[in-house]
Amino acid sequence: MTRIIMSGCSGRMGRVITELVKGMDDAEIVGGIDIIDDGTLGYPVFKSVAEIDVSADAIIDFSSPKVVDALLDYSVEKNLPLVLCTTGLSEEQIGKVEEASKKVAVLRSANMSLGINTIIEILKTATSVFCPAGFDVEIVEQHHHTKLDAPSGTAIALADAINEAAGGEFEYVYDRSDRRQVRDKKELGISAVRAGTIPGTHDVIFAGQDEVIEFRHIAYSRNIFGNGAISAAKFLAGKPAGMYTMADVISDAIK
Repeated sequence: MTRIIMSGCSGRMGRVITELVKGMDDAEIVGGIDIIDDGTLGYPVFKSVAEIDVSADAIIDFSSPKVVDALLDYSVEKNLPLVLCTTGLSEEQIGKVEEASKKVAVLRSANMSLGINTIIEILKTATSVFCPAGFDVEIVEQHHHTKLDAPSGTAIALADAINEAAGGEFEYVYDRSDRRQVRDKKELGISAVRAGTIPGTHDVIFAGQDEVIEFRHIAYSRNIFGNGAISAAKFLAGKPAGMYTMADVISDAIK
């Protein structure tokens, strides 16, 4: 049984994870951290990490950058593995995450979907095959019209995986409206669509001479991110200090 503390428990992802864990025999949320507590979560909710008085095996964090510093300090102090899902961290905070990982197990990911993270690993192999053969690479991501940021963090993560596998040779191009020229071979185009209630959709296109290979991922609900975070917490519990990724979780699952 993996005992979990849910940071950001009253937020959308916190509630999703709470409901998912209720149906599991091998995981339990023993406490939450949030400034809001409407009494419906079924476990004690603490307004800050300083108030926590329960024992656990791991923390899942879907909160705010404002909470992360205190959470990292608590994680190190209690030697409590941390699944860090909060985005928008400053460079200073990212440095603090790396320092904390020298003392406790930390897994940080901008996207907790097992599907997206599996595709990221597949893309590294695809890049090593298609890019030396002269294939162009484009990423198109689509989301509902209320999403604020563009391109999505996931689109950037996909691009980064491709660029890393290609030795960092690509330039990311987000807008070609001011370019009247032939596409450069070192371009990696990233396009964003915002419309209606489109679910999170990411397409990676490798386009060569007379053939096109596409990888597509569609997120129909937040459950996929919740299940990924829970899998990560189960994986991280009991692990030695270090910086882990979702690739480690996937690798462990297929052993």
